[in-house]
Order: sequence, then structure tokens, then C-alpha cells
Amino acid sequence: MIQETVGSAKTRGVASIGRLPKINPVFFVLAALLVAITFSNPNFIEPTGYMNFLKRAAPLAILAAGQIYVIVSGGFDLSAGSLITLTVVGSSMLLDNSADATWWVIAVMYAVGLAVGVVNGLVVSYLRVPSLIATLGMMITLNGAAFMWSSGSPRGYLPETFRFFGRASLQGIPLIQFLPVALLVLLVVGFVFFWLMHRTNLGRMLHALGDNPRAAQMSGVPIERVRIIAFVASSLSAVTAGILLGGFAGVSTDVGVGYELQAITACVIGGAQLLGGRGSVPASIAGALTLTAIFTLLNFIGLPKPTRDVVQGLILIAAVVLATYRRNRAGGT
Repeated sequence: MIQETVGSAKTRGVASIGRLPKINPVFFVLAALLVAITFSNPNFIEPTGYMNFLKRAAPLAILAAGQIYVIVSGGFDLSAGSLITLTVVGSSMLLDNSADATWWVIAVMYAVGLAVGVVNGLVVSYLRVPSLIATLGMMITLNGAAFMWSSGSPRGYLPETFRFFGRASLQGIPLIQFLPVALLVLLVVGFVFFWLMHRTNLGRMLHALGDNPRAAQMSGVPIERVRIIAFVASSLSAVTAGILLGGFAGVSTDVGVGYELQAITACVIGGAQLLGGRGSVPASIAGALTLTAIFTLLNFIGLPKPTRDVVQGLILIAAVVLATYRRNRAGGT
């Protein structure tokens, strides 16, 4: 009798261990990279070092938090980088050196982002255009609009009231000395996107749509509406990232170049499945931090920028191969 009780207790213990939440490997990779960066540059463990790292990573992390919505639904958003550029260039043109216009210009940029997301979603959902093609066309359109608007040379500058979000920091914070406003923006955006993805029915519908669109439709999921919401989330995150990047470096016509691929890579590092149906906001943000850490470590080692591009390309290729293998294996079982 006692042996049976002990045996059942052991069985329950094993079962409970099996139910323990699994930790995404990206967090271990990120921790290892941060340790490697610290060995390469001991100043990194100082508040100035790691806070500036988080400040630099914030725009990409925000962009990845929006991009994961599209990836989970089974698509891609290649227009995010060009929307960042349009946000920076358009803001400088509309502001025209007037600090008083900051808030309505930001509102206009978010309205533009909303429109871009809706158009992307409508084209993909109702015209049945693959998201790669639809958002590639939007990317070219937005880049052309930014160039035409500025004639290739944006006039004016971004006033301090606009650059506050990307440049300013709250001083006198205990233990960490200062807190970048960009990091606060990341925390707020990350929480909102996390709540929508993992605490509401929207997230369940996004995963169902990406996993099996036909089954999701038969289950009553409004697939067109869900896809549009996913693209809107991505576009609004791009506008937010553009505001932060404008605060970092000012006005440039190539400020957003490559950010769409970096965001996709960050989501992949975080474990997102490129064919849809799998992904999370915290892991995507961790993936963005990991990618930034990789670039930082390569910079400390002294490797040139082309090496960063090679690393990023290899990560994407490996992710596509792994996603295809998993999907084929799942289909064969």
C-alpha cells in the first residue's frame, strides 16, 4: 500500500515536472552574448553601457513586436523599413523647424501608418496578393514618396520636442542612474502588444489563421479582419520606431533601410515560424536584443559591417530551412 502511494506520488511529480513552462532558448543565447560583450568590454556592465545598449535596441525591438503579428498570421511586412524612413522625412518636412507642431505631426504620422497597414491588409486579404509582393510594392511606393517629398534632401531639422522620445533620459534614477525615454516607450508598446497577442482572443485567432487558414475560417475566425489588424500593428510599430530613430540620428533618407529584414530576423531568433502559427511578443523582443547584441559583439571584436549582413543572412536561411523541415515533418506524421 505504501509502495503504491509512493509510486503514485512519483508519477504525479514527474507529470508536474513535465508541465513546467519551457524557457525559450533565445533568453539563454541573449544571456551568453551579454556575458561575451562584458568580457570584450568590461564597461558594458556600467549603467551607461547597458542602458545605451537598450536604448539602441529599442526601435528594432518595437518593430519586431509589431512584425510578429504579421508573421504569426502567416505573412511578412517588407514595408516597415520604408515607413520608418517616411516617418522621419515626413516629420521633418511637416514640422518645418517649428517645435509647436510636434504633436499634430506625430498624429499625422500615426494616421499615415494606420492607412499603410489597412491598405496592406486589404490587398493581401481581398485581392489575394501574397504578402511578400504586396508589401514589397508598398515598400517601393513609400520610398519613392519620401524621395519625392524631400527631393532627396529633406529640409529643416527635428526639434528637441520631437527628438525627446529617442534622445532624452530621466536622470537621478536609483541604482541605474538614468532611464532612457526610448526604453520606457519600448516597455509600454511591448506590454500592449503582449496583452493583445497573449491575453485576448485576437492572439488565438492570429495563431489559428497562421497555422491553418482554411480551418480557421471554418471555425468562424474573421480572417480578413484579423489580417488587417496584424498589418496595422506592424505599421504602427514602424511609425513608433521611426520617431525614436529620428530622435537618435536626425533626418536621413535611408534611416529605415534594412530594418524590415532585421525585424524578421529578430522574430526568427525568438522562435517564430516563418510559415505562420507560432511566435510570441516577449521572444521577438528578446530576439531583437539578441540581434543587437550580436552586432555589438562583432563591432567590439572589430569585424566590419558586411560581416553583420552575412550573419543576418545565414540566420534567415537557417530559419527558412528549419521552418520548412518542421512543417514537412508535421505533415508527414
